[in-house]
Amino acid sequence: QVQLAESGGGLVQPGGSLRLSCAASGRTLTYYSMGWFRQAPGKEREFVAAISWSGGSSEYADPVKGRFTISRDNAKNTVYLQMNSLKPEDTAVYYCGAQRWFANVRRPDSWGQGTQVTVSS
Repeated sequence: QVQLAESGGGLVQPGGSLRLSCAASGRTLTYYSMGWFRQAPGKEREFVAAISWSGGSSEYADPVKGRFTISRDNAKNTVYLQMNSLKPEDTAVYYCGAQRWFANVRRPDSWGQGTQVTVSS
């Protein structure tokens, strides 16, 4: 199994930007489709964005379309989530997940430990 570690979270003002990173170890990310998910206090974990192993396909949840961009650098074994125009409702713990098949990317086999994103003035 691949081990994942998120970083890049923090406190940002509304309208600001953050870039999250998800670094893999144990296995190369080249074999995996990757997803970002988030969980706000008192809510269930929800899908945010996903990208295929090659980067050729991606998908986004409606609340983040046009504001968030998922990308990957397989040479660095890292996946990114660029978050722009952040809103208070984006506040959550953000997780990355790995899944062999893009069709099942919303049900990862491996998870990172999460990174906190807080959007507040």
